[in-house]
Amino acid sequence: MTHDPKLSRGYRNRNPGNIDHVPSNRWQGLADPPIEPALPGGRARFARFTSHEYGIRALAVLLITYQDRHGLRSITQIISRWAPSTENATRAYIQHVARLTGFGANDVLDLHTHAHMRPLVEAIITHELGGNPYDARTIDEGLRLAGVPRPVATMAEAARTGTGRAAIQGVTVTAAVAAAVEAVPAIEAVGKLPQWVGLAVILAVAAVTVAALLARRVRQ
Repeated sequence: MTHDPKLSRGYRNRNPGNIDHVPSNRWQGLADPPIEPALPGGRARFARFTSHEYGIRALAVLLITYQDRHGLRSITQIISRWAPSTENATRAYIQHVARLTGFGANDVLDLHTHAHMRPLVEAIITHELGGNPYDARTIDEGLRLAGVPRPVATMAEAARTGTGRAAIQGVTVTAAVAAAVEAVPAIEAVGKLPQWVGLAVILAVAAVTVAALLARRVRQ
């Protein structure tokens, strides 16, 4: 019989990393009460969140803390702390995560990058819940909340970002230029363009838009 990850405790708590509730950890999106009800014959242990996105955010933020505060940069180092051998089959966990991510167990990762963080988060979720019940949008939103957004892949997608839309919809030259400067990081992500190229592209778009708006006002 196939296990349904949506029946797992982690999914029920909207805590797909099965993060322990620690009162001093004031996670964003904690539910009320912030800890799961105690099961018959057991004890309350895991945190509860108001949404799955906030649970994924907490998972990612904790992984970033492992890297930045404790210097843990490989799957072996990270999972050894995440799931210590005192209560887990840590070696099997490491092997499973390495297989799911495609990274070597001792490869050096940078968890500030979406390319490294996303597969690691998905692998941990899959191991903890017995499968991954989330679509790509839910996981990406959780990572965005953690400060690890998915890079834009096309100019059209960049235009759908807040800064991109601001540049395209500016109503004055001054506002368009200011929005264009803010939009450079999003545009740079498209094909890893140099900064001056990204700025030139978005300024050109802004200039054309302003010209069109002025022409429309003249006609009116």
